[in-house]
Amino acid sequence: MIGITGRSGSGKTHLVARLLAVLRGRGLGVSTIKHTHHDIDLDRPGKDSWLHREAGAGEVMLATPGRWVLQHECAAGDPPALATLLGRMQRTDLVVVEGFHASVPACIEVYRPEVGKEPMFMRNDNIIAIATDRPDTPGLPPHLPVLDLADTRAIAEFALRHAVHITLDNT
Repeated sequence: MIGITGRSGSGKTHLVARLLAVLRGRGLGVSTIKHTHHDIDLDRPGKDSWLHREAGAGEVMLATPGRWVLQHECAAGDPPALATLLGRMQRTDLVVVEGFHASVPACIEVYRPEVGKEPMFMRNDNIIAIATDRPDTPGLPPHLPVLDLADTRAIAEFALRHAVHITLDNT
């Protein structure tokens, strides 16, 4: 598992998408977990799965010929822990986690000074590198590797070398 973290608008999702292409191109199985603070709904009112959930189902699985999705209702204010989500996933070569910055032991921070927000590496000890388009930015910590945000292959290599091994209890 490797984390990709950073402030909103820094380009985390774009980096994850580019990393997926590079890693899958190497023949690796890669899964992702994306954390958001926004409430989302995959259903539309009136659809069967929406009606199941509205009627009180704790979980609703929707299966199609090409994919399936499991919606699990959480108590208000009780979001799932990263370990719980990982336990639901199939075995794979690498899990890339976007967000959950406090729960992932090894994170690469996407840092763009023009976003105008304090970098996370100032307060988070689990950040192991900084991916930026401005490596000359004053204040970057000298003890952390600085990766060129445009060099997706180099970031992928770094991620693979520094990923944290996890064991999923769903074999």
